[in-house]
Amino acid sequence: MQAVQTMQAVPLLHRRRPDSIFARQNGKPISTQRFLTDVLSLAETLPANPYVLNLCADRYRFTVVFSAAMLRGQISLLPPNHTPDLINRLKQLYPGLYCVTDGADGHATLQTIFYPDLPGMDLPGIDLPGINLPTPEMPEIPAAQVAAIVFTSGSTGDPMPNEKTWGAVSRSVTVEAMRLGIYNRGDLTLLGTVPAQHMYGFESTVLIALQGGVILHAAKPFFPADISASLAEIPGPRALVTTPVHLRALVTNRTALPQLDLIVCATAPLSRELAVQAEELFGAPLQEVYGFTEAGQVASRRTTITDEWQTFDGLTLRQKGETAYVSGGHVVGELPLNDITELHSDTTFLLLGRTADLINIAGKRTSLASLNHHLNSIDGVKDGVFFMPEEKNTGETPRLTAFAVAAELSGSEIMNALRQRMDAIFLPRPLHIVDSLPRNSTGKLTRASLEKLFLQYDKGQKCD
Repeated sequence: MQAVQTMQAVPLLHRRRPDSIFARQNGKPISTQRFLTDVLSLAETLPANPYVLNLCADRYRFTVVFSAAMLRGQISLLPPNHTPDLINRLKQLYPGLYCVTDGADGHATLQTIFYPDLPGMDLPGIDLPGINLPTPEMPEIPAAQVAAIVFTSGSTGDPMPNEKTWGAVSRSVTVEAMRLGIYNRGDLTLLGTVPAQHMYGFESTVLIALQGGVILHAAKPFFPADISASLAEIPGPRALVTTPVHLRALVTNRTALPQLDLIVCATAPLSRELAVQAEELFGAPLQEVYGFTEAGQVASRRTTITDEWQTFDGLTLRQKGETAYVSGGHVVGELPLNDITELHSDTTFLLLGRTADLINIAGKRTSLASLNHHLNSIDGVKDGVFFMPEEKNTGETPRLTAFAVAAELSGSEIMNALRQRMDAIFLPRPLHIVDSLPRNSTGKLTRASLEKLFLQYDKGQKCD
């Protein structure tokens, strides 16, 4: 089977020799030849449906499914969660949606294919001595073909769909790899702690392996010990693609990691303090990436050196009123940033907080991001967040609430520390000490999850 080739097509893989290492899985290498064989074999077996929900937890299998679906002209849906309610809504919105998974269970309401049982995949995804595979011709995909529909995280409301063409995402991760200094680093393996189904993980661990010439790692470790073990099994240069939540856990636990060439961090702004601690502890430069689902990746910074963000090559910024817009390069059209920014030029800016996070109490303004920074800077606070409930129709002014994970501190100790850091008008009323916060797989806290947590305490119920 061969994809339609046009003048405006982009190869599935960028400049790969058949015998080069494309991925590592369970401690073993997978060649580019083996990957292409798996993709072409799977493409022949997929049903002729227009949309696929790719639930493979193994990053290599996810990449095989995504690639095979593209060859069939199918669109991968990447929602922010896989709750029955959201999946049922997607089924209604996208007729013919089916699911591919490498887990034990599929979705009851969807036609489900289990990856290990796929016909034509009788050989393991690992190159074995004595097995000579044919060298498949490199597939090409039209640049204008929609490869995926990625949904916003739902942090401030319902998830919204965004179409991503193969050409746009290819350009996006190419300029990312160049900015990070890893383009065509065929010896460098990227280990990600973020799922492939999230926009950041999709771009910076999957697509960058396809188009940036680096090696994909199949694992998705979560706990510090597992991250350390996964990195240790890589026999060559390695980079860690992670989030502030995972990075903070590694630093707090002073986890021993093997030598890293690079740390990449995204999903929420990183404090200078944590970035410095990470670079000192792990001996590798840390690059932070900024983006949002609608546009994809927009900018990066070396957080230990500067607070200023530099847009990726080809992207420019323009201020219109109180909103900054980005355009050019892989961005389709001109899109508004969801954050309050201070533009220094058409390619450099400071982030001042999310537009939806602005708080105005008695004429005084701040942002939830600023309040969260003060809360998390208190020694002994392992995790914390401020929350502003929706205004009720009772005439009462909603009050800021805060939740803190701090087993060794009392509420009064945290409040005293906050008084030293912020205007008293923004002190939480009340403050709750909890065992954990309801973060999702990328470390984000959605408004829905915080509303549920707030209601549990507002009604005097103990949080699960």
